[in-house]
Amino acid sequence: MTTVPYDASQPGQQASESSRRMSSSRVPLQRRAKVNVRRHLRRSLVRWSVLIAGDLTLFLIARTAMRFLRSNDLLLAPVSEFLVWLFPNGALGGWKFAAALIIGLAVTGNYGPGKRRRDPSRLFLGCLLAAALSLWYPLWTRGVFLVFGQYVVVVTLASIGLVTERFLLDRLVRASRVDRAAKGFAILVGQKDDCEGTDVAPLLAPKGEYVAVGFLDTSPTPDPAALGTVRELPQVVDRVGADTVVLCGYLSDEIIADVVEGALATKCQLLSIGRTLKVAGVNPTLRWYHGQPIVELTAVTLNAWQLLLKRTLDIVAAAGGLLILSPVFAVVALLVRLDSNGPILFRQARVGQAGKLFNILKFRSMVADAENHRDTLQDSSIYEDERLFKMVADPRVTRIGAWLRKTSMDELPQLLNVLKGDMSLVGPRPPLPEEVALYEEHHFCRFDVKPGITGPWQVSGRNTITDFEEVVRLEQSYIREWSIWKDLGILLRTGPVVFNMRGAH
Repeated sequence: MTTVPYDASQPGQQASESSRRMSSSRVPLQRRAKVNVRRHLRRSLVRWSVLIAGDLTLFLIARTAMRFLRSNDLLLAPVSEFLVWLFPNGALGGWKFAAALIIGLAVTGNYGPGKRRRDPSRLFLGCLLAAALSLWYPLWTRGVFLVFGQYVVVVTLASIGLVTERFLLDRLVRASRVDRAAKGFAILVGQKDDCEGTDVAPLLAPKGEYVAVGFLDTSPTPDPAALGTVRELPQVVDRVGADTVVLCGYLSDEIIADVVEGALATKCQLLSIGRTLKVAGVNPTLRWYHGQPIVELTAVTLNAWQLLLKRTLDIVAAAGGLLILSPVFAVVALLVRLDSNGPILFRQARVGQAGKLFNILKFRSMVADAENHRDTLQDSSIYEDERLFKMVADPRVTRIGAWLRKTSMDELPQLLNVLKGDMSLVGPRPPLPEEVALYEEHHFCRFDVKPGITGPWQVSGRNTITDFEEVVRLEQSYIREWSIWKDLGILLRTGPVVFNMRGAH
């Protein structure tokens, strides 16, 4: 697999002249975006791992202390007797309480970034939920009075223990490699005085979660020490390896729009000091850092956990689909072989995420030399735009191929592309290199995510939508507003579209 535009050739395959002409300033930014998404995910994994390890350690210490106090008849007999009465064997379910505690803390946001993980009120709510999960069944078997006493004691001691544990854990990790691995690398945007002001300090190391790598000066006369101007943000992010952008001080709407566009393109986390902003493509969320309010402007496509879930869904669904549909694959392969001469599978170079070329797989639905005749048929396409091509009655299509296309069964081998990681179940359709050679700059947004077997264009009308700009608009809207639920909705809508054969040629 190769990357456009640097080297459009593949092993054993000579790239076309049009593929060499593909070029966009957005392509290297899309490559940086993939690096940043992995970095955000790694930071989240480090944070979750350290916090859960600390919480489980606290649970083990509390469990050992409880066993010691319950069995110490000589020194603390009254305490032992009280604990034996209040907490008989199995009262909290042992490790079930540990699981309930992690669930309760996760639901109440105590594994999140910033102050959330050490907020006493959030920790208290997490303990309330964890104790309720553990004591719900005993409430009906041991009586309200006893369970209420257990509930009060467990919530009180667990809350005190967690606040203390998180306080000590913060100080422990600050000097460790774990803390450095969990820190983000931030570019500050604003005038020099604002970027060096006290409002920014809570965010930055050693107490904060970010390391400042420099600033972009928005003054009419930029400071020589600045990394560059706002319009150079994407290139600066790529050059210094930043994954976070912080807006400092008052900035004009024009500057904010430029920063948001650059942050979205490179999948950078976007924070604003003391100003709530409503900008298309991002969701504002208030966070606190050492008493300082910070507005996080999160692009929905930035959520690394959802992207991990999307990839997991792709792998499970593709593997399951290949297993379940294996008899269908065998029958279709036989029909293709008997219908005409040529290979069963058709391979074609397509452009995927971040401009990477890959070979898309389909059941062959045309004669073996169909690609050699495409240029002579361009005038018969249902699309006036050369960046799209499809014919209603393509003379190259075989008899069985016409049925495969009508039922979309020729697309089934793309489950192998999904399993390999070149494609996703849902996403923009991957274009041909010669089509991408005709793209304008804003069309390259299609490559911000992996291409899909199905997507917004297919479920919105497929080949009945003949305006290429409308296709790009649908796909850009999908990318900007992406969520795992949107993917599931498109998958559910794909079934009826395929069954009705609407827009299929």
